[in-house]
Amino acid sequence: MQDVVLALLVKEPSHGYDLRRRLAVALGPLGDGLNAGQVYVTLTRLEKAGLVVQVREEAAVRGPRRKVFAPTPAGHERVAEWMGESAGARGDVTEFHLKLVAARESGAADPLALVRARRRELMSGLAEVQRAALGHAAGSEAGLLLEGVMLRLQADLRWLEVCERGWSGRTAQGKGRGEG
Repeated sequence: MQDVVLALLVKEPSHGYDLRRRLAVALGPLGDGLNAGQVYVTLTRLEKAGLVVQVREEAAVRGPRRKVFAPTPAGHERVAEWMGESAGARGDVTEFHLKLVAARESGAADPLALVRARRRELMSGLAEVQRAALGHAAGSEAGLLLEGVMLRLQADLRWLEVCERGWSGRTAQGKGRGEG
């Protein structure tokens, strides 16, 4: 979550409640359990790590004043590193989705380039598992495990196809408005 929050700050300085709202929109129903307290704990950790600084306080409509945070140069570097990191063979779909949202929001990476890189990783992993499966009988314990891994990779690849179509549409819409 730290990398996502940091990337969202790259676009514009924000306070925890605004970041929570942006994350909830990105996650849809999966973000219902996210509370502003979690975001503020994350902001405190990022501040202690020297990745964000408090830039000002805003008066809230009701309640206490809200601290507004912005990334430091080290924070900008961390976002660039994160955008370039591989998700690994067992990358989490929700985390990757947040990375796509953060890439678009921050301008730190092209979401379509991230989708393509992830597809290459998964294709490579699928080829490796398929080679391993050739050495095992289909009904054996190892064969069943490898079949499960292949099905998961194939499902992730299909999801990436959907992501690519969705993000391609967003990119085309953004360019139509003079963005991008």
